Amino acid sequence: MLIRIVKMQFKPEKTAEFLHMFDEIKHDIRRFDGCEHLELMQDYDDPNGFSTYSKWHDTQALNAYLNSSLFDGIWAQTKTMFSTRPMAFSLKSNQIVD
Repeated sequence: MLIRIVKMQFKPEKTAEFLHMFDEIKHDIRRFDGCEHLELMQDYDDPNGFSTYSKWHDTQALNAYLNSSLFDGIWAQTKTMFSTRPMAFSLKSNQIVD
């Protein structure tokens, strides 16, 4: 399983627009083949800071999404709303057994 975290900072005047857009497309992303989980989290202290936390079956599933027309449409809209460049991290669980 691949865990993907994307940290985003929005222009204050664009935050409500982003939230509305995310609400409309979240189900499409969740239904994308290989997506096992998606949630949006807001920064505790910053009303314009958000992160997505998603789980993907594997790298191929995430790459299929990133190369899809669904992502292209979302990215075209979202990138105009950022106040700073987003940061993305791909992680895997490292469960250590005692």
